[in-house]
Amino acid sequence: MSQVLHAPPQAPVPADVDLAALAARHGLSVSGARPSLPAYVRQLWARRHFITAFATAKLTAQYSQAKLGQLWQVMTPLLNAAVYYFIFGVLLGTKHGVPDYVPFLVTGVFVWTFTQSSIMAGTRAISGNLGLVRALHFPRAALPLSFCLQQLQQLLFSMAALVVILLCFGVPVGVSWLLAVPALVLQFTFNAGISMVMARMGAKTPDIAQLMPFVLRTWMYVSGVMWSIDQLADKDSLPRVVTVLLETNPAAIYIDLMRFALIDSFHAGRLPAHVWAIATGWALLAGVGGFIYFWKAEETYGRG
Repeated sequence: MSQVLHAPPQAPVPADVDLAALAARHGLSVSGARPSLPAYVRQLWARRHFITAFATAKLTAQYSQAKLGQLWQVMTPLLNAAVYYFIFGVLLGTKHGVPDYVPFLVTGVFVWTFTQSSIMAGTRAISGNLGLVRALHFPRAALPLSFCLQQLQQLLFSMAALVVILLCFGVPVGVSWLLAVPALVLQFTFNAGISMVMARMGAKTPDIAQLMPFVLRTWMYVSGVMWSIDQLADKDSLPRVVTVLLETNPAAIYIDLMRFALIDSFHAGRLPAHVWAIATGWALLAGVGGFIYFWKAEETYGRG
């Protein structure tokens, strides 16, 4: 006859026992608990190679099915610029009074595309990668950061075409071109912060991704991509508050900084006062604020 072995019955835990103290005494911790902010930063830094490799892989695979491949990274913003030139520059006449309008327009389109693509990719960073989020343990901020880095890599790849266009239209190479580096650093910080805000919102409400194209299109129209903000600001018909909002619009700030760096005819007088301080303030506000906002919901991503 076989013998059936029974495990000894487990004594119930008394109701008055402090379960948190009991778990701590035996070295137990909450599964998936949010780490402290300094620990979270260290975890991200430890996975910096994953972030860069993931961004590069996504960029390489983006146009892998197209016959022209990576050329679409340059052709897409150039085709957009051509359409905007015909509609706004020719039909609506926004090119009048704007020196070097084609370099002005193409620079605006390239820089705006960087912000637009970063935010759109960030909105889907969590909701579009739930399999990865649920399968592996890593700081979730790595996803929106990697998507922003992917868009930065794409912009840098496209900058070669932008340089050719500037030279073809007679824009000279100058020392001021070096100012493009801090301008891009500030813009990347801003984009990453907004991307993390949208990643958290998109993780909870995926339908936001359907709304964002309309929001971003409206934002583009008020950011001076196709027209000159300083010329509109000089008109007395605009209320002062509208002028201030247009001049301190973060997207417009980073576009104008890049134009100031690259286009000789876009002089400092066309920039709002204290433009570098405003650009730095937007970068810190969005970068730090967005990172903390995303971190506060770290334990909720991929659940439900």
